[in-house]
Amino acid sequence: MGGAGEFTQKVRIEDAFWSKTRETVRREGIPYQWRALNDLIPGAAPSRCMRNFRVASGREPGEHAGCVFQDSDAAKWIEGAAFSLRWHPDPDLEATVDGAIDEIVAAQQPDGYLDTYYIINGLDGRWTNLKDNHELYCAGHMIEAAVAYYQTTGKHKLLDAMIRYVDCIDGVLGPQEGKLHGYPGHPVIEMALMRLYGVTRDEKHLKLAKYFVDQRGQRPLYFAEEDARNRNAFYWKDSYFQYQYYQAGLPLREQMEAQGHAVRAMYLYSGAADVARETGDTELAETCRRLWNSAVKKRMYVTGAVGSSEYGEAFTFDYDLPNDTVYGETCAAIGLVFFARRMLALEAKGEYADVMERTLYNGVLSGMQLDGKKFFYVNPLEVLPEASLKDQHKRHVKVERQKWFGRACCPPNIIRLLASLEDYVCSVSGRDLYLHLYVGGTVKAEVDEKPVRLRVDTDYPWNGAVRVTVETGAAFALKLRLPGWCRSWSLALNGAPVQAEPADGYIALERAWSTGDAVELALDMPATLVRANPRVYEDAGKVAVTRGPLVYCLEEADNGPGLHMVRLGETTPEEFQARWMPDKLGGIVELQSPGARESDAGWGDALYSGDIAIESVPTKLTWIPYYAWANRGPGEMRVWVRR
Repeated sequence: MGGAGEFTQKVRIEDAFWSKTRETVRREGIPYQWRALNDLIPGAAPSRCMRNFRVASGREPGEHAGCVFQDSDAAKWIEGAAFSLRWHPDPDLEATVDGAIDEIVAAQQPDGYLDTYYIINGLDGRWTNLKDNHELYCAGHMIEAAVAYYQTTGKHKLLDAMIRYVDCIDGVLGPQEGKLHGYPGHPVIEMALMRLYGVTRDEKHLKLAKYFVDQRGQRPLYFAEEDARNRNAFYWKDSYFQYQYYQAGLPLREQMEAQGHAVRAMYLYSGAADVARETGDTELAETCRRLWNSAVKKRMYVTGAVGSSEYGEAFTFDYDLPNDTVYGETCAAIGLVFFARRMLALEAKGEYADVMERTLYNGVLSGMQLDGKKFFYVNPLEVLPEASLKDQHKRHVKVERQKWFGRACCPPNIIRLLASLEDYVCSVSGRDLYLHLYVGGTVKAEVDEKPVRLRVDTDYPWNGAVRVTVETGAAFALKLRLPGWCRSWSLALNGAPVQAEPADGYIALERAWSTGDAVELALDMPATLVRANPRVYEDAGKVAVTRGPLVYCLEEADNGPGLHMVRLGETTPEEFQARWMPDKLGGIVELQSPGARESDAGWGDALYSGDIAIESVPTKLTWIPYYAWANRGPGEMRVWVRR
């Protein structure tokens, strides 16, 4: 299908920006989250996650605690730890993971079943509420953890356990006579089975993934039958989206737009893209393109966040992108990164990598405190602390990241993505080696069955200078992404200017490369004033400020309160000054610009008036990268500002 190929190349990240972030994940985030999973964080919401496994195995008395999907938190933590071990071996961490796996596998039932909610509460209830009780969701995350840990360490205890569990699932669910024709209420097992298939090459795993994608939404509707048969509640019966909350109101191939719960949608589309690529299913691939266009071109925030409504954590309708009541769950942004990478594998188009980059630097990174120990579930683009406290419709919008959550899906999700960033940097298809993300370090790849080694040096995202040095040469096409945000650029090979015409968002240089050859790509990175489509009513008459891949915002800590009274007026991009601030927010490029602030002088206690003139006072505005907001205490924040 003309995709960008395999992303399973060996990348060593040695990058000023990302190495620091990933070291925070390794040194602080992973140990912190392990303590959280074991209820050892004072003042944090209890998890009870690991305790549930001990109760399920009979090692500890008690009842199931937490959400029905609590098992998945441990799975994502193991996966994140496994990815961390790839680039930083740590015997103590590996021993901790081995111990966690021992506790998990000890709870597995003789038939392979492994879900603490039903093991503790009664196995007779399993498979009775696939719609809401997350059995297959937990299984999917545990499969992904098992694959990652096996690929990193070669240890297969968890992998063997999950293969047994998949056998159990396959014995109960499927198209055959006598099986339940069900599928997960919360997708993720589709992606997981495709990753498992990549290791086992067992056709059973591919067929089960394809079945879950294709069976969803078929008539008679399984979820409706399941509800009637087992007297399950249907929480969304009075909603507009009904069963589309689960992306199950229609078969996937008939769905025309991104609907329902945003995380479920991203995970389902990602799994479908995997199946389409592996099977060569062009109709399914076209379905993925259609749903991508709906989600990204009509329902995505400038930060890469998706899912605009707190009700159902869901998509609503085209161009409905409120900034102050947004949901923008961190997991949904992570899911969009997964989807983007898989669309790249289907089609080598820069638009997918553009969204992957935008979402990583903004919608994902904003979900974690700079110290790696606090997290956002919701990622707003506008915050007024008093409204979050007193307006019930905005209570979900937190002004400070939280130590942990009762529903802690987001923190370990961030860990596993950032720890596996090398899997998103480059890919190989035939004689083509693609660089999708500009991250410093080394790349080892097999291109057209020949070994290639590259060195990438850059200070991205703070400037757009990228140098690629060939350390092991061969004949191949080096394809460098030209980011969609870049309007002016230059290219040189061994110091000599090169004229090249980008195609599908990539600049191609094809030659027999020699050791020492160096390509220099210079991406101009000025501040840019971005407007939203006029149909986005929330942003009419407003602009957002970006620089390179980063979205910027105003924060009260720099600009004082009353940010709704700030405007840019006739300020041009040329008037923005970029300054490197090494001691601010972990080291950032800060932007400063002229602006104006409306004055309330003369209003007294008047609420409305037709006589009082609105006066504006010139002011200096300080802009910081959006991902770094809320690291200096609670305060107002705003991305979109009146022009």
